[in-house]
Amino acid sequence: MVINASRVNLVLGDGARRLHVSAALSAKASVAMSRFEAGSAVNYEKLLNNISIVRKRLNRPLTLSEKIVYGHLDDPVGQEIARGRTYLRLRPDRVAMQDATAQMAMLQFISSGLPRVAVPSTIHCDHLIEAQIGGAQDLQRAKEVNQEVYNFLATAAAKYGVGFWKPGSGIIHQIILENYAYPGVMLIGTDSHTPNGGGLGAICIGVGGADAVDVMAGIPWELKCPNVIGVKLTGSLSGWTSPKDVILKVAGILTVKGGTGAIVEYHGPGVDSISCTGMATICNMGAEIGATTSVFPYNHRMKTYLEKTGRKEIAELADEYKECLVPDSGCHYDQLIELNLSELKPHINGPFTPDLAHPVSEVGATAQKNGWPLDIKVGLIGSCTNSSYEDMGRAASLAKQALDRGLKCKAQFTVTPGSEQIRATIERDGYAKILRDVGGVVLANACGPCIGQWDRRDVKKGEKNTIVTSFNRNFTARNDANPATHAFVTSPEIVTALAIAGTLNFNPETDYLTDSKGEKFKLVAPTGDELPSRDFDPGEDTYQHPPTEGGSVRVDVNPQSNRLQLLEPFLKWDGKDLEDLQVLIKVKGKCTTDHISAAGPWLKFRGHLDNISNNLLIGAVNIDNDAVNKIKNQLTGEYGGVPDVARFYKANGVQWVVVGDENYGEGSSREHAALEPRHLGGRAIIVKSFARIHETNLKKQGLLPLTFSDPRDYDKIRPDDKISIVGLKSFTPGKPLAAVLKHSDGSSESIVLNHTFNETQIEWFQAGSALNRMKQLQK
Repeated sequence: MVINASRVNLVLGDGARRLHVSAALSAKASVAMSRFEAGSAVNYEKLLNNISIVRKRLNRPLTLSEKIVYGHLDDPVGQEIARGRTYLRLRPDRVAMQDATAQMAMLQFISSGLPRVAVPSTIHCDHLIEAQIGGAQDLQRAKEVNQEVYNFLATAAAKYGVGFWKPGSGIIHQIILENYAYPGVMLIGTDSHTPNGGGLGAICIGVGGADAVDVMAGIPWELKCPNVIGVKLTGSLSGWTSPKDVILKVAGILTVKGGTGAIVEYHGPGVDSISCTGMATICNMGAEIGATTSVFPYNHRMKTYLEKTGRKEIAELADEYKECLVPDSGCHYDQLIELNLSELKPHINGPFTPDLAHPVSEVGATAQKNGWPLDIKVGLIGSCTNSSYEDMGRAASLAKQALDRGLKCKAQFTVTPGSEQIRATIERDGYAKILRDVGGVVLANACGPCIGQWDRRDVKKGEKNTIVTSFNRNFTARNDANPATHAFVTSPEIVTALAIAGTLNFNPETDYLTDSKGEKFKLVAPTGDELPSRDFDPGEDTYQHPPTEGGSVRVDVNPQSNRLQLLEPFLKWDGKDLEDLQVLIKVKGKCTTDHISAAGPWLKFRGHLDNISNNLLIGAVNIDNDAVNKIKNQLTGEYGGVPDVARFYKANGVQWVVVGDENYGEGSSREHAALEPRHLGGRAIIVKSFARIHETNLKKQGLLPLTFSDPRDYDKIRPDDKISIVGLKSFTPGKPLAAVLKHSDGSSESIVLNHTFNETQIEWFQAGSALNRMKQLQK
């Protein structure tokens, strides 16, 4: 919204890479700043007005995250606000979707019957490109293999008014940072690492596709009012210590579920020592502690980044409205962590979980003690977490030192640029050549090995080995589908140093390398420019702008396709209790969305619900036999794969339930992990605790995510039990449900199950799904 009809329109950049800025001449309170879409606007006046209303109501200082979140309330006057308790109805400014999740999101939007998205939205083709040989070859192969999917996304985007970033554009989060994020914006994205935008002072939240459909449909979006965890930074980063070490340390403190239900808000004098892209790195990996999102206060580092990426007018407005973009003095945090950056040491986290933190100086000894392989097979830098110009420059500074001494990497080495703009700029400025010369392979501008899109052939499946990455997530088999791969996450500069040394047992701060002449030397601490001294090179134009009117665009989905499938609505609740649900599987231990709906080779089926359902829970451990993807079919007595047994139950009219452990659904925003159990006949998921996004996704698809009132009740459930969930006729917010466990020996017992449903979410369950409810409201 613009508060003055008099506007100035500026076009910056070249080709299709343009920034349209409309500024009110009198007040400059709002700037229509959409790169490529009309209607997106920076409206600090509205943000300020909403903040003022809420501050008066609450009568207390506000944190930065509260200012931005409450500044986007649908009803700032009447909305009940209580941290950790009430559900907020919000109006996000923008939606972003990566290609793997966009397929199901757009299929759901098509099912809604709406003609066009109500808020600026974009699709980013970054997940379906498999790393195999090198950037150009892998990109071309992906275009051929995924032609049907890319065509579907491109035509659906054109028809419904969505911007489309073609394959090769880069990783969604880097493109958002370069083009769409700005201080004070609220953006939701169908990827768990959407919080990356917090590095630019934005509230960016990862969601499932059904949530994105709500926002695209113009419906207020619901979020449980987050608690706020403050991280006060003092001192300054220097030497080998990088922004990645901040979040690796915080992950070690909070663990993979310590941020659940909270926004992590960084503040304090140490913030100014971190670059804008460094702050993005920290926010990006906040997803690994379960945080709703993470955010930094607006400062001069963000201003410089905005100016360098063609958004000077936004920076000027942010300066004027800075009061909205920093926390109030004296604001209260639900938990406070203090870190002295001057004392922080380089860290490396893993294996198998991103919260197992080790100082780099100690990881070699720890590995020897635990029997982890010391030899590093592959070092991988890049990904949405660490692929900035600064990251590449610091890695290249170390590579140059090795080259000057006649050395190359002892480990294999790969480089993933975050965007076409980053790729073109590091090619122009010589970084890419240095990284190639030291032994690196520059991959496509895509997610690649970070999400399992890696055709790895140097080790056999089951072969124990170690890799180090600058990625964010290192769950078992995530990167290469090999459960024996010990993956560690660290900064790009530490990855580069370790790849040169070839072993975990190397501390670059103290240890020596031997050059080609047999002389010993130490690597000098890495250096790198925060931003290019010249402007960024935008590279190839990879953006498709939606037409003003898309009604004539045809979106084809072949009924015989094995990649795409139009959705059929789920059946609504029949008004009765759920009787005699068969336990499909009782899951033992960690169960992430990777375990529930594997990525890697399964990504190609993300637009075909029935086909991708063949990966349901194939990575989960069955407590009955400690096996993976081997459960007993209680109707036949035979053992089979989880999806096979689920299909058998469905075909025979048997509804079922999954029982799980702590933080069930940790990891990706992957809504397929909720769609698949619903599609194959599941009705409820009962666990000790849920990860935030997954719990919401389950609700959206008409499932019942329930938690044990007493976690010890997990032990009462037997793998061959039948469970009845009773009390659904009086299903109300805050009132627990009961479950009757019927054992095969004829005995039974009752337990209490908690839930977090509000009234709107109960309507989703009763209608069969949130999408069904949306259709009901249109009639």
